[in-house]
Formats: sequence, structure tokens, C-alpha cells
Amino acid sequence: MFGIALIAGIICAVIVVAYFVAIDQYRRTATATNGSFGAQAPRPTMVKQLEALAKPFTSRLPAHATVEVRQQLSRAGDPGGLTPAGFQAVRYGLAALLAIVGLGTGVLIQLPVPVIVVAPFAGAVAAVIGYVLPSLWLEQRIAARRQQIQHSLAEATDLLTLVVESGMSLDEGLLSITERFHNALGDEIGKVLREIRLGRPRMSALEHMAETTGVPDLHHLVESIVQSDQMGVPIARLLRVQATEMRRRQRQTAQERAAQASSRMVFPMVGCIFPVLWIVLLGPAIIQILKSLH
Repeated sequence: MFGIALIAGIICAVIVVAYFVAIDQYRRTATATNGSFGAQAPRPTMVKQLEALAKPFTSRLPAHATVEVRQQLSRAGDPGGLTPAGFQAVRYGLAALLAIVGLGTGVLIQLPVPVIVVAPFAGAVAAVIGYVLPSLWLEQRIAARRQQIQHSLAEATDLLTLVVESGMSLDEGLLSITERFHNALGDEIGKVLREIRLGRPRMSALEHMAETTGVPDLHHLVESIVQSDQMGVPIARLLRVQATEMRRRQRQTAQERAAQASSRMVFPMVGCIFPVLWIVLLGPAIIQILKSLH
């Protein structure tokens, strides 16, 4: 059984290697046919090749699933330039890889259950884990990006307030944020400025940014800016009020976390510190009692 699994794994590896070699050979032939004076096309990455390999599966995805994945990738900052099809290809590829690992593990592990039952079960479990892992990684990226935006928003609002109060425009204030903050917030503001240059209305681009990121404070700030623009209220005064309010909310959140710290320390103390303390205090006495009994 182990020999059969090993041979099957070798055959699969040879097929995959031959596929990628054939792709490279085909591209080289096409480049030579088009002429040696033309610019050579950039070599596609492994993700793009995997996306092309899994195209028969990813092309059948429902439209709403593709839109949902596109929104999640945008909220995560488009890691690695992934497209919805590329992300699904990564999920299928990782599931297939872990399925092979699970099958091999099920064959090698000696259990009272027959191998014909253990190997498929281990392969199925590993395939499900490989399919779910990219989604968990994407959710972690989204949460980290939101937290980064939340931490930088108050300082960015202060900077925007100073720029606008000095007599500069809102676009110049947004540009100063991109120059000062090289993080998730700066990336999102940079996207807004690029959309404005392409002809999209400023307020529409800001609202799209707030909806995409999903940060409540940023959404509230954008709503206030939009209302200020519609009602003709001076935006500098509004930004000053918003910056003060954000500082107050951050201070309140820090105070709440500090108040919860004492209650959270109870479980580590009871589970880790107190048992060791009792062992140190009662250990010598227990040893003396055991010696006296002998």
C-alpha cells in the first residue's frame, strides 16, 4: 500500500512538472515566433500559473461569490495582487496539496482501523483544512489592516486639520497623509486620490473608502465631511471637532482596557502562579511527612 501511494505521488509530481515545463516552452516558442526585436513579456508568477491551471473550476463560481471575494481582498489591501480567481486557485491548490499529505500520513500511521478507511478520511480532513486556511489568513489580514487604520486615524485627522487650517485644500491635506503615513491608512488615502484624478467625485471616493475599510471611526469622519460639504460648513472646524472626539474615544477605550486588565489577570494567577506557590510552600512539609511515615 505504501509503494502504491509513493508511486502515485511520483506520477502526480511528474505531471505537474511537465505541465509547467510545457507552459514555459510554449511561451518561449511564441516569443521567438513574434520576433526577437519585440519586448519580452514578463514571466508569470506561480499564482498566475496556478490560476490558469484552476481556470476550469474558478470560471464556474457564482457572480455574488466573486464579488464577495473581491471585496474581502480589497479590505485586506490586495495582498500579492491576488484576484478572486487567483485566491480561489490558491484555495484549491492548497487543498489538493494537503489532501496528498493527508493520504500519505493515513497510509504511514499504524492504527487498528483499516488503511482503506484511515487514508481517505485523513485526506478529506486535510483537504478541508487546506481549503479553509486561506480564508482564515484573509480574515486575519483584514482585522490587522482595520486595527492599523484605527490606530493611525486620530493622528492623521490632526494632521489633516492642521493642513486645512493653514489654508490648504482638502486634497492637499489627503496628500500630506499619504506622505506621512506609510501604512494601511496611507494606502487607502492614496487610492482615493488616484480615483479623484481619474475623474471620480471626491465625496464619492471617500464614501467608497469608508465602506471598503469597514472602520466605524473612519466612516463617521467621512460622513461628517460629506455633510459639511453639502451644508457649506467650514471643514476646518469640523475636523477639529472630529479629532478631539477621536482622542476622547481612544482615551476612553484605553481606560476600559485598563479596568478589564485586573479581572483578566485572575485566571493566569489562579491557573499558573498559585499552584507553583503552593508547591513551594507546602513541598518541604509534604516531604517531611512522607519521611516520617516511612
